[in-house]
Formats: sequence, C-alpha cells, structure tokens
Amino acid sequence: MNTELARFNMIEQQIRPWEVLDENVLSLLATVKREDFVPPALKSLAFADLQVPLITDEPNGPVMLEPKIQAKLLQDLQVQRHEKVLEIGTGSGFMAALLAHRAQQVWTLECRPALVAQARENLRRASVTTARVVEVTPEEGARGLPAEAPFDAIVLSGSVAEVPRALLEQLKVGGRLAAIVGELPIMQARIYTRVGPEAWSEVDLFETVAPRLQGFAERSRFAF
Repeated sequence: MNTELARFNMIEQQIRPWEVLDENVLSLLATVKREDFVPPALKSLAFADLQVPLITDEPNGPVMLEPKIQAKLLQDLQVQRHEKVLEIGTGSGFMAALLAHRAQQVWTLECRPALVAQARENLRRASVTTARVVEVTPEEGARGLPAEAPFDAIVLSGSVAEVPRALLEQLKVGGRLAAIVGELPIMQARIYTRVGPEAWSEVDLFETVAPRLQGFAERSRFAF
C-alpha cells in the first residue's frame, strides 16, 4: 500500500467533503501517522472510512472512530494552543495525539488496561509528550477528572445516552464539550458550550453511531 497516497486520499475524499476545511486540522491529519495507532493486524484499514476495532476478541468494544468523525470534532472544538483538554476513552491514543498538537496539555482517561499500555506506547513512539494517559475504572471515567478541572475542552471518544452534568461542570466558562449522544439507530454528534456559571448551549453537528463508553448511565425507561 502506498501510505502517503492513502493518507492524501483520506483527506481529500473523506474529510474535505465533510466540510473540514481548517487548514491547520488538515495539515495535522497529514502529519500525525494514523497507521501507527491502528492494531498491527488491521493496518490496511488505517485510512478506510470505517470504525477500526481496537480489541480483536471484543467485536462490540472500543474502536478508532472514522477519520472524518475525528477530524470534524477536532475542527469544531477549535482547540487553542494555550488550552487544557480532557478526553474520555483513549483507545489507541490517536485522538489524544491530535489534541496534543493543538493544546497545551491533554489528559486522557482509559479503563481497559490493554489499551492504556497500547496508547502510552503509541504516544511515546510518536514523540507526544503533552498527553497523559490515566488508567481509571469505567465509573471513574464517567466522572471525568475533577482534580484537574476546569478544562477548556472535553472530548468523549465514544457514545453516551446523555452527558452527565458533572462533566459539563468541569468546563471553564467558554469551554466546549464534544460528544456523540443518543441511542440506536441514530445518534447526534453535539458540541456543548458553557456560556455561564450555570448555563450551557448545545449545537448538533451531524448524525452518526458509535460504541458506548463504559461507565456512563443509560436513560431510565419506565414500564406501565
């Protein structure tokens, strides 16, 4: 496989058509080697327009989201160089690497020990020094990282039924949170912005589907 051609085609045929036009984001996607964050047996899928499974014996488990999804979230979060970012759901570390090139500091939480080790090694090999992978239980991950709050931006790299208020409260005023919210068959990628001490705005970006993050509560259902 011609890796550089595949990377070019990913950007031009998948990402640009999704209105990801920020040249800084596109340049970053051309620079950070996505293939180095994909499980070795699946490297041929690194640039494909699909979710790449990260644990072979867990078919409904964590994935690397599609390139266009990661690119769109990165663009719409508008992370700045002086900002501090929290990610929940490290996976293989690729989104953390992208965020680390945009932000001053990235904290990224992962509950699967195998992925913690994988992400740390991937980030080390990519010479990313400003992203710290923290191993947590699923319940701890769903609570965020209050000891390091407030954050300028928070990313949920997976889906949730709804975003807990406890996470929204870890944003600075002006801070943004990106999440994929809802239930099958269609979920919404959404940006929340803290507009005041007790106020948040919401903007829906696009429809998609992603595996659940562990530890987050489902919506209550009442039977009559």
